[in-house]
Amino acid sequence: MAAPDEPGRFRIEDGSFLALVLIVTIGFALVVAPFFGAILWGVVLALMFDPVYRRIRDRMPGRPSLAALLTLMVVILIVILPAAFLGTALIQEFLTVYNAVQSGQIDIAKMFAQATSALPDWAQGWLQANGWTDFEGARHRISEALSGSLSSIAGRALAVGQGALNLVLMLGVMLYLTFFLIRDGEALTKRVIQSIPLDSDRRRAVFRNFTLVTRATIKGSLVVAIVQGFIGGVTFWALGIEGALLWGTIMGVFSLVPAIGCGIVWVPVALYLLATGALAKGLILIAAGVLVIGMIDNVLRPILVGRDTRLPDYVVLISTLGGLQVFGFHGFIVGPVVAALFIATWDIVTEQRKAAA
Repeated sequence: MAAPDEPGRFRIEDGSFLALVLIVTIGFALVVAPFFGAILWGVVLALMFDPVYRRIRDRMPGRPSLAALLTLMVVILIVILPAAFLGTALIQEFLTVYNAVQSGQIDIAKMFAQATSALPDWAQGWLQANGWTDFEGARHRISEALSGSLSSIAGRALAVGQGALNLVLMLGVMLYLTFFLIRDGEALTKRVIQSIPLDSDRRRAVFRNFTLVTRATIKGSLVVAIVQGFIGGVTFWALGIEGALLWGTIMGVFSLVPAIGCGIVWVPVALYLLATGALAKGLILIAAGVLVIGMIDNVLRPILVGRDTRLPDYVVLISTLGGLQVFGFHGFIVGPVVAALFIATWDIVTEQRKAAA
């Protein structure tokens, strides 16, 4: 007799029933699609704070709802409130920089002239050949590009402000879902495992590998991004560079993308400081970028992720960029998660082929 959890006991022989299952599933996906972001981040938060919930639950046995509520309060204090304050400060800083560029307080032509005058002759020749030695023309080009970017960001910030009700709704759905995912996560996990159309050993192995790689990858990426962005922002602030909060946040975002990282921000700034005669600041920034910011990824990520569980950097790069292209902002989570599921599945296939050989 087949074991109760074996998928062989439940066989779909009626094609119409299979069609009904597909239709209902697609319909449900369409219904919840508007809340995709809230659901995604609810799952991520529940996954990341599950160890916290387990510790709290062990201290108050028989009260899972209270333990989940306390865990949710920890999530709000550690994640939601800091994110809200950071978002508000970033919007204000974006608008300040945008207004400074528009009013001419930030003199692009002067900054450009200072930087290009320190370049070698061949570089100045290349700039002249491409029409970049015309400072006013260069100022116009850079100002247009920068103003376009900043106006787009300012427009998005305004849209967020106008859509405050929708933002509050999404936040409420996310927190509500996070509570139940934290409390009922084990039961939901068992149901998901049982619904996978594989034999018991395979589906448990797939889910175990997928959970291990996903949690390790997300935890490592987010923590490294926060630490690198924080240290980068503090370094900029200590050197008196304007917009330290903005630059720190940008560095944190770029640190999520392998092969690009924080260097895309601090390297040009360091070169500008050196070119304009601020040698001490430029050298300090280079030293901090190479020895501190750059080493964080090499030191922290293996500790948080583990050398055997992390996704290869090239897989993270491709899956992150592809995820951003397909899913927008949420893609930097969805991309690596899909890659983790892909690798977990094929790892099981490889192991079984080796065992059968």
